[in-house]
Amino acid sequence: MVLITEELLRKRAEHNEKEICTLEEVSLHQESITKIEHIDKWCRELKILLLQSNLISKIENLGRLKLLEYLNLALNNIEVIENLQGCEMLQKLDLTLNFIGDIESVRSLQHNEHLESLFMTGNPCADYPGYREFVIATLPQLKQLDGTQIFRSERITAVQKLDGIMEGLILHQRAHKEKRAKQKRELMSNTQTHNDNIDETDPEENSRFWNKKSENTPETRIEIAEHTRRAQKARQSSEPEPKKRVLKFFKADGTPYNINEAKIPFLLESDEETNSIILKVEVYKYLDTSLIEIDVQPKYVRLTVKGKTLQLSLSEEVKTDDAVALRSQVTGFLTITMPKVNGEIKQKKEVLPLKPKNVENSNPSFSRREYLEIGRRDPVDYCNIVRNTSKAEEIKSQKSSLSKKAEQDSQSRKVPEEDFEDDEEVPPLE
Repeated sequence: MVLITEELLRKRAEHNEKEICTLEEVSLHQESITKIEHIDKWCRELKILLLQSNLISKIENLGRLKLLEYLNLALNNIEVIENLQGCEMLQKLDLTLNFIGDIESVRSLQHNEHLESLFMTGNPCADYPGYREFVIATLPQLKQLDGTQIFRSERITAVQKLDGIMEGLILHQRAHKEKRAKQKRELMSNTQTHNDNIDETDPEENSRFWNKKSENTPETRIEIAEHTRRAQKARQSSEPEPKKRVLKFFKADGTPYNINEAKIPFLLESDEETNSIILKVEVYKYLDTSLIEIDVQPKYVRLTVKGKTLQLSLSEEVKTDDAVALRSQVTGFLTITMPKVNGEIKQKKEVLPLKPKNVENSNPSFSRREYLEIGRRDPVDYCNIVRNTSKAEEIKSQKSSLSKKAEQDSQSRKVPEEDFEDDEEVPPLE
């Protein structure tokens, strides 16, 4: 059967980064564990411990778990409640479907002052008359028993009836102990003879075992678990190992297959300008380059990524020695350039630059006036900035001729007319 080991605890402590010293909750259910051990030494800070559906026959090695609040031991082979006095913070205890017949062992829970909820459904002692009254009167700190809330009136009634029901409880307890002793003697002999003759691989023997009537005892649970384990082991040994798939890279005539076992997107194209075949593979960005293998052959190219193969047949032969593989540092994509054996490299067509448009007749573009500019805004044609120099000279000459003409006009205006009479009484204009 299974033992509690450090490896098992670390496996169930993945939510705590596999650290068991700071573990607060662990689930060890359905592991066929037969004994509780090492937990109180390795996991001192446990608050929740789930051990249901195992083969544990005794409560032990839990006294050092001072912070334990919830303990689940349902569906085990426990017959006596014991060794829980050290669990000072225990609030909830689940002992459903065990084999507890010693009802007086409930007194050991009186030291657990914080115990509020107790589940004992499915145990032999739960069928004793006066069971509920005895538990309620014995454990005054309880607030809930078998999922039912305990009221103050019920507790007072249970304390009053305790002396009257004790005698009947003790009689039922003795009868259960005698019955258990008889069951152990019978089951030991039957189990030994049965295990010697059973064949787990025989379907008839297997069906006979499961159809056989048996009593609900701890020994029966252990027998069922052992039979299941042996049957599973025999089934695994009899089953042949699955054959590994063997990839075929070539046909019977030597033609290479196209294989994309890695399921990686790719693009295979022919470049006429460089007379080569280019393969672009969208390799995973963070994949280490050492995990990529490339094999370029005249008729095919093979790429291996983490053991998965990508093989493509080529339409023309390529020069294997001149092949170049480059990988992008940004995207991680891989580009393999394979020059062809036959063919010529075509000259690249020269692309002539575009001629500038004729802007002589275009409207002059005015510069945008900014806030910091002061003065008049002059139109500037930047496209004809060289030609504007000649225009500026023409404008300058025109301005000079206009200024000369204005001077002549002003001089002509200063000459007095023939019929002009100078009146000295009139003051001169200033």
